[in-house]
Amino acid sequence: MKKYKSVPMSFADACLVRMSELIAGSSVLTLDSDFRIYRKHKTEAISVIIPDEL
Repeated sequence: MKKYKSVPMSFADACLVRMSELIAGSSVLTLDSDFRIYRKHKTEAISVIIPDEL
């Protein structure tokens, strides 16, 4: 959460990022466009399912 000070990260968001690290091949279904910024294992993009208009 400290890494993303400029992008508000809730505890729930942090949990989803961590779960994406623990469950290989997983995707996060979200309406939160911040997941395009968050990274797992510090450098890897998180696979997200998100509507195009967000």
